[in-house]
Formats: sequence, C-alpha cells, structure tokens
Amino acid sequence: MRMLCASTLIGEFFVIGFAGLVAMQTSDLSAGTVWAVSGTAMVLSVLLCGMLTRPGGVQLGWLLQIGLVLSGFIVPMMFILGVVFGGLWWASVHFGRKIDEAKARFAAAAASAADAA
Repeated sequence: MRMLCASTLIGEFFVIGFAGLVAMQTSDLSAGTVWAVSGTAMVLSVLLCGMLTRPGGVQLGWLLQIGLVLSGFIVPMMFILGVVFGGLWWASVHFGRKIDEAKARFAAAAASAADAA
C-alpha cells in the first residue's frame, strides 16, 4: 500500500505546485498567501509519504484529497484534478491493502512449506 499511496502523493506534490502558479496569476490572492497554502500542502504531501504506515496516515491523506477538491474554488480545474486524485488515492489504499494481504499469505505459505520440508 505504501508504494502506491506514496506515488499518488508525489504526483499531488507537483499538481499542487502547478496549481499554486496558476492561482498566483488568476486569483486576487497575494503571492504570499498562495504559497503559504500551496507550500504547506506540498510539504504535507511529502511528509505523508513517510507517515502512511503509522496510525492516522491514510486519514490525513483523505484530508489532503478533500483540500485538493476544495482548492477548485480558487483554481476551477482543481475540482476535476481533485476528484481524479481522490479516485487514485482510493485505488491506492484499496488495492494496496489487497496486495499487502496477498504478500502476507504468500509469505505464510512459503514459511509453512519450508517448515514441512
């Protein structure tokens, strides 16, 4: 799960940065405000890569996805990109857990086969 979710978060890092550039040009917000919010979200996306296996890491990732969708009020294209990345986040968590479970089953089967031999 960690690898899939981290890949999604790194993709979001770049999307948030580019959205910050667009927001600076198209909104009435100051550059400092845009980069305070965008920079915080970018740092959070990178820090979450290391927090995925800890309690609350996935839930913080969901909060970041909600924030991405809500950023569409400043940069309208982010409504679409936020939903896309929300779907990617769901898929990363859902299928990542299935992959982790399958790896654990294979490891247990290999261990029991080694014990039987």
